[in-house]
Amino acid sequence: MTACIIALAALLLPTPAQADALVDNANGYTLDEDGNLIRFTGFTFNVETGRITQLLRRNDDRPREVDFRHDARGMTVIPGLIDAHGHMMGLGYSAIQLDLSDTTSLEEAMARLAQYRAENPTLRWVIGGGWNQESWGLGRFPNAADLDAAVADRPVWLTRVDGHAGVANSVAMEAAGITANAQSPSGGRIERDGGQPNGVFVDTAMALVENAIPTPQPPVRDMALREAQDLLLSYGVTTMHDMGTSPNDWGVLRRAGDRGLLRVRVISYANALDTLLDIAGDAQTPWLYDGRLRMVGLKIYGDGALGSRGALLNAPYADAPGEIGLALIDGIALRNRLSRLSLDRFQAAIHAIGDGANREALGAIEELATRYTDDRRWRIEHAQIVDPADLARFSQHGIIASMQPVHQTSDRLMAEARLGPNRLTGAYAWNSMLRSGSRLAFGSDFPVENPNPFPGLAVAISRQDAAGQPAGGWQAHERISLQQAFAAFTTDAAFAGFAEDQIGRIGEGLYADFLILDRDIFAISPDEIRETQVAETWVGGERTWVRALVDAPPMDAPVGPMISDDEDVGR
Repeated sequence: MTACIIALAALLLPTPAQADALVDNANGYTLDEDGNLIRFTGFTFNVETGRITQLLRRNDDRPREVDFRHDARGMTVIPGLIDAHGHMMGLGYSAIQLDLSDTTSLEEAMARLAQYRAENPTLRWVIGGGWNQESWGLGRFPNAADLDAAVADRPVWLTRVDGHAGVANSVAMEAAGITANAQSPSGGRIERDGGQPNGVFVDTAMALVENAIPTPQPPVRDMALREAQDLLLSYGVTTMHDMGTSPNDWGVLRRAGDRGLLRVRVISYANALDTLLDIAGDAQTPWLYDGRLRMVGLKIYGDGALGSRGALLNAPYADAPGEIGLALIDGIALRNRLSRLSLDRFQAAIHAIGDGANREALGAIEELATRYTDDRRWRIEHAQIVDPADLARFSQHGIIASMQPVHQTSDRLMAEARLGPNRLTGAYAWNSMLRSGSRLAFGSDFPVENPNPFPGLAVAISRQDAAGQPAGGWQAHERISLQQAFAAFTTDAAFAGFAEDQIGRIGEGLYADFLILDRDIFAISPDEIRETQVAETWVGGERTWVRALVDAPPMDAPVGPMISDDEDVGR
């Protein structure tokens, strides 16, 4: 009897309330579960779980008993943005190595190389990247002779902006054992002058040099991750899909997670099948570190890039009639790889830029989808050049077109030269993809492009670059609405990584990943959207980044004023 009384008394005791926080006075926008754009003025989240507990409209009563209230000061609040295709460690390394992305001539690039070498005399190798011969108006790739004139006493390796070609100086080729007898590997090309390697290596041939480069030490890798996270958070990217995670990359991410230093959520796609199986075993990994890290699948390279003429085309390049690009995996191997992934429900993310590679990827998916009819979320990465006859195929079998809007403006003139005017109908065809019934997931492919998503939003709705070119937009019929572009950077990017139950919206039960912006992106022009700055970035209810705006609180300030019992917080 006494035991029953004690048990009854325990049931009648009040349950301890979970600590909540209130974000209020917001000009808020989010998509709901049905894809509708809705407005809100506040929300609450649990400070222990970092998950949203209630979305509040203007006339909704505010909770009185919360741990703290954060005043958004009437500024625009949106969900944290998701980059559906990036390279975390590549971004970090680009921040601490020689960056040539803003050079406008070969001479400027070589002068910067020489200066970097002089300023870093202890480096065993000089590593950098970001060069683009198209931006230089050079008409050719840089070569070993160009690099030798700037640095001749240390190995130098500089990758092209797209990561699909690199140039080495003579010392680097010697260190890598590259001689006149070196053969181009399958899926790659060694460029030659007079039969001799000239320092340019395309796609899989890049490994001939890169395998000779010393692996960065753990402290350097950790520093690169810190730099990458700082950049992403400053641009409002709270989650990224890491395409091509190596074992070393995974180790860096796990080390940061163990130390509580993983601030950006990472959905990982392994660089090789062995990497995937060693890390994940026979299933996608669980979410680690309170939803900060998960490996879900494999990045598969179908072809190279357009700039280095490695993208696989159905017909020869207009500016190189003897070339159609490079197939980095053949059709049988691709189908075998997809079949192996499907056995353990791993997700496939197939890199396909040229119309030939996209056709091959679509055909392989269609064959596999007849055996695996459930929700597999097949992904085709980039999908930049697609034969118009193949566009409707993206709507079948739940295929996700993972695309990067800023590639359209960066590549426009090059695409015209590579393909000619009559083969551009299916180029960067976002609107056609949506009209066919496909789902878009947007990203930037950083560090190929800057990770700032706001220029991506502006390009998606305008098809114009920062200078407003071309007038009226390039193939303007492929523009999409801001709401559609917003979905591609939020809800649909979350869906693409099997994370729609965790992130992508400001809604009950999801993580409190959100941004406070300096302007209302739904009420301004594309040019103004491009200039948007993030005032505050929050991940899981924690403020992880604050811009030094005039009225913004400092990063070390308390998060929101504490609310006293007698303070009226109702609206």
